[in-house]
Amino acid sequence: MVVLLQAAIAGFSLEVMSSVRAYVAGEALWSRSQKNAVYFLNLYLHSGNASQFAQYQASLAVPIGDEFARWALERDPVDVETARIGFLQGGNHPDDVPGLIWLFRYFKQVSFLQEAIREWAATDPMLLELSVFGEVIRSELENGPVQDGKRLHLLSSRLSELNTEFTVHAKRFSTVLGEGSRAIKMTLTGVNIVTAVTLILLLIWHTRRLVLQRQAFEDALHAEKERLAHQAFHDWLTGLSNRRAFEARLQSELANTGTGSLGLILLDLDQFKSVNDTCGHLAGDRLLCQIAQLLRQDRRPIDLVARLGGDEFGLILPRCPPSAAADIAERLRRSLEMLNFAWDDRYFAVTASIGVACIADGNTTLEDAMRRADAACYRAKDKGRNAVQVDSARAEVVVVPTRTREAARA
Repeated sequence: MVVLLQAAIAGFSLEVMSSVRAYVAGEALWSRSQKNAVYFLNLYLHSGNASQFAQYQASLAVPIGDEFARWALERDPVDVETARIGFLQGGNHPDDVPGLIWLFRYFKQVSFLQEAIREWAATDPMLLELSVFGEVIRSELENGPVQDGKRLHLLSSRLSELNTEFTVHAKRFSTVLGEGSRAIKMTLTGVNIVTAVTLILLLIWHTRRLVLQRQAFEDALHAEKERLAHQAFHDWLTGLSNRRAFEARLQSELANTGTGSLGLILLDLDQFKSVNDTCGHLAGDRLLCQIAQLLRQDRRPIDLVARLGGDEFGLILPRCPPSAAADIAERLRRSLEMLNFAWDDRYFAVTASIGVACIADGNTTLEDAMRRADAACYRAKDKGRNAVQVDSARAEVVVVPTRTREAARA
């Protein structure tokens, strides 16, 4: 739109300047023809040569044609065709005539053009007098040359006065048009500069908006990728890492067991099904979220807590000695044992069977590590649940003793 506006303003500027130029050129023809009319009529007065009178008439026809054109444009409604014929009679170029008519019709109230038209109209009585003067002189010369010297001098003096008056108005007309054209030039130049600057600013703004939109799109795309990646590696309910992330991390840690012993803990809730069956899955989901929050507590930044599915959780403890892994597992068991879960005025004992595998061998595969921890977890269940079993890759299994929870009997 701004480009079209700029093009329209440029076209309008050219049209206005072209029309003003046409009036300046027309004024030159009009002024010269009036002077020629006076000059040839004066020659005719002294010589009586009919060819000079014909030249006088041809010269006078130019300003009269312009006068008729102005009258046609001042009518209501405007007589465009008569104006066109009048301007053509005034010697104006046919290509300039539409601009002459357009400028007069739509800008005659502009101060400079209004003043120029006023100077133009002021010559109407003089043109009429010059026309009558020519007929009077011709009628007097039909009887022969003027013999009265005083009469000849009077007629010649009046012609000279008319020429002077024509010259004054023509100069004023030309001066006003010149000043107006310069003012128009400055105004239109300013308008063009303003629109050009506006165009540049809009282009900058639009480019910046596109850049910001692209940046926003890229940020949204990145956020969506992160969200999908988070969904792909995290449990939707608890926010913990899921089995995929757990196994990927475990595989990575097994490849780096040279940095220290790796502790692997699998935790399976005891009698979790009774909560779902008694109070519904909403209660079970709430319990899982509370357990996830408990498992996160006191974890190191390098540790990983994951929900492996259902009521099964896993912990990866890099650079963790076997004794420390067993101690962490026992603290988790006690924390779960002390957890009071209530739903609809019903209280549930929460316990877990925990299996711990301590891995120091860099050749241990993911399947072996999971199998060892899983086997220890099942042994804890077989021993009566609410227990911790540590598998240290030896034949014997270390059993961490548990205490009876009075709340479990409640």
